Amino acid sequence: MPEFFTAPRVSVLARPSFAEPAHLPVHWLGESTDGERLAEFAGRLCYMSQKNPANRNTRDYLENIKKQGHGSVLEHANYSLLLEGVSRSLTHELVRHRAGFAYSQLSQRYVDESHAAFVVPPAIIGDETLVAEWTAQMESAQKTYVALVEKLMERYKWVEDKVHRRKMSREAARGVLPNSTETKIVVTGNARAWRTMLELRSSEGAEFEIRRMAVTVLRTLQVEAPGFFTDFEIYVAPDRAEAAKISYHKV
Repeated sequence: MPEFFTAPRVSVLARPSFAEPAHLPVHWLGESTDGERLAEFAGRLCYMSQKNPANRNTRDYLENIKKQGHGSVLEHANYSLLLEGVSRSLTHELVRHRAGFAYSQLSQRYVDESHAAFVVPPAIIGDETLVAEWTAQMESAQKTYVALVEKLMERYKWVEDKVHRRKMSREAARGVLPNSTETKIVVTGNARAWRTMLELRSSEGAEFEIRRMAVTVLRTLQVEAPGFFTDFEIYVAPDRAEAAKISYHKV
């Protein structure tokens, strides 16, 4: 039996490491992360305000940056996340966000999907009849995939390189796998890019699965670097699913 996901898994893989230059010390105030300090340092460098004349703590400083729309300093802080339990349908939408992002995704051409997992569409969760019908389709598609790979391996047995023969077989057989097939993807983005993507994909107008992922990522990044994401508010929308709204647009 394949595994079925009803929620995404988000893991933080990498975060900024800030090394303050000794000859340009900043008068830091309040709690902050390396990523937040990096952005503050970059902003203060523009005006040589390292002495912090307004006596702002780091997160108040970043709040003012967001309010003023000076989002370029947020681009220095990059965060890498591993997303699992998401469908290929979702990643087709996600990778449309190009500016400020880098992606590395599981390859169906090389990876055996005989034991692939699938992502249950949020819209059918809770309806046993719909879930049963959908599950039957997923299991059938996976069985077809396995059978096709076996037959294609036999068809191309004249190919001496077994690795290449498997690749040929899997790349042809993957065509029967549905958009709900689970995938894994590493996403690296700067804080400004993450904000833009999350504003769009956590909104009520976003497709349910990518919206669920965006809200999960938002919660993760709010813990990781609060100063960059405090102006997002998560709430339950009229459609009974979580969404988020932002205070400062297009930072």
